[in-house]
Amino acid sequence: MGAPGRHEACPYERFTMIILPAIDLKNGRCVRLEQGLMEKDTVYHDDPAAQARIWQEQGGELLHIVDLDGAFAGVPKNREAIKAIVEAIDIPSELGGGIRDLATIEAYLELGVDRVILGTVAKENPGLVEEACRKFPGRIVVGIDAKDGLVAVRGWADVTEKRASEMAREMEGFGVEAIIYTDIARDGMMQGPNIEATRQLAESINIPVIASGGVSSLRDIENLLAIESSGVVGVITGKAIYTGALDLREAVALTKKGR
Repeated sequence: MGAPGRHEACPYERFTMIILPAIDLKNGRCVRLEQGLMEKDTVYHDDPAAQARIWQEQGGELLHIVDLDGAFAGVPKNREAIKAIVEAIDIPSELGGGIRDLATIEAYLELGVDRVILGTVAKENPGLVEEACRKFPGRIVVGIDAKDGLVAVRGWADVTEKRASEMAREMEGFGVEAIIYTDIARDGMMQGPNIEATRQLAESINIPVIASGGVSSLRDIENLLAIESSGVVGVITGKAIYTGALDLREAVALTKKGR
């Protein structure tokens, strides 16, 4: 059995859309980047735990946390901030960034994180993903970041020749809980998510897909709800809710409408 979690299950369901507010950590603070560039960061809050409580109070059902420093360094860098966040909230959380081995996965799960997101290591060491899924069933998510349909790794610094859809099918075979799909050309740019690429990826596999990158308005949420039946179960939003371009409460209410 894997490490115990604080929550029975995360609200991933094949055909039910949820909104995931994001907290990206750099030097212990909440920031957002443009197109994954560390030098293009904007600080939105000095207290990540306080920000996490705000997102929870506004209706967030699952908190998406990224250790940006860890993603670039390849080792965890914001452990204390992450610990403070999970202790401050009652909703489930998922975490990615610099997680490259089983020991780190286990340590974060024991810290109280509910799901661990594997990114670069999933491309470079797929055997680790397979082993992690066996050891921690239901608690491993894979993040696939793509540029023009090709997988990007190491904090988006390197674009590979592997197609995102091919990698998604491989990860599904290992038993991952979900795929987070990010079009890096859209991330932090508030230009709307890549609906067609997200739909195509979701229809190519039988596990949930979470959309990420570019959300800027309620219209973007509506557009994603239109492909919910393809298996797109959630959308991550960061910059839009920090700037007020998207009201988190309104976005959550929209996903519940008619249910």
